[in-house]
Amino acid sequence: MEKAKISASQLFILMVLFELGTSILLPMGIGAKQDAWLAILVGMISSFLLFFVYHRLYLYYPNLLLTQYTQEILGKFIGRILAFLYILYFAYFAARILRDFGELLLTFAYPDTPLFIANALLMLVIIYTVRKGIEVISRSGELFFIFMYILAITGFILIIVSGLIHVTNLQPVLEKGIFPVLKVAFTKTLYYPFGQVIVFTMILPYLIHSKKAKMTGLCALGLSGINLAIIMLINISVLGVTLTERSQFPLLSTVQSIQVADFLERLDVFFMFALIITSFIKISVFFYAVVIGMTSLFKIKSPSRMTYPLGLVILFLSMTIASNYQEHFYEGQKVVPLILHLPFQVVIPLFLLTVVFLKNQETRSRVMKNFKNSSRK
Repeated sequence: MEKAKISASQLFILMVLFELGTSILLPMGIGAKQDAWLAILVGMISSFLLFFVYHRLYLYYPNLLLTQYTQEILGKFIGRILAFLYILYFAYFAARILRDFGELLLTFAYPDTPLFIANALLMLVIIYTVRKGIEVISRSGELFFIFMYILAITGFILIIVSGLIHVTNLQPVLEKGIFPVLKVAFTKTLYYPFGQVIVFTMILPYLIHSKKAKMTGLCALGLSGINLAIIMLINISVLGVTLTERSQFPLLSTVQSIQVADFLERLDVFFMFALIITSFIKISVFFYAVVIGMTSLFKIKSPSRMTYPLGLVILFLSMTIASNYQEHFYEGQKVVPLILHLPFQVVIPLFLLTVVFLKNQETRSRVMKNFKNSSRK
């Protein structure tokens, strides 16, 4: 670990921007049709339970990264293998989000630019930022947070003024009952984006006041969940279920629909700023977890030495992760949740917590037994 500390407010801002990430771009929970916003809220509430698991592990090992306490819990051999798998998991999603960013940038503004160039430009900035450490990433988040919400509030006001919102598109609520909502929540929205907060097990040890970790995490998950639910409410009320479902980037389509007084239109730049800010923060957090994880796992003294080679790996992985965007999107929706999210976000953390709990129970029993024996003597 580097010698750095972040405040609870910085952690909160990082988590909110991280959760928004590329989630604001995609039609989240649209499998629940007009109840997509409900699927997001159910996923958010369910993620509180996951965060309790991550936080409990943090309480047992407040000064260790996830890649370190796996070795404490399961032993050096198995623990190191699991730690390396988590590093690969974080690297894979850094590459996925970088690919999302590049694809949207080309679709939106630069159709003739090679994907590699778009991804490389952002990755160079991220490498520089991560090289400076977690404190610089946190301060960058503080600067972007205010700007992000100014954009969001302005955009929301313009959408209302434009008269684009049609509440009837959100009706009927729960047309087919609660089951479709629960299905989408527990197969999609719980894992992406909320379950990805597991990456912050690599950042929590840097928190100045460890007692504030639980409340900070829950508030960040709550705010980001409400924000994402509002975004989907707006998308569906403006575009309708069918267009939202068919659109690759429904929020972009919504913003492009804004027209005020026949002169204030084509406000795609709002969307562009939001895309750059949230993608930058989310990739930076994942990439930082990769760098600091590799540093701790292989006992490398200077984390900054790892940024350039690992950054190139992330960049080339983003190019080879899928042959086209349709394949990339399909993998993210159908394959990744069960193959990667479920074990790494739910199964393994629960297993680790169970092992730690049993170890502590055994230790307490041994101590009590020794105490009773000494008392009799």
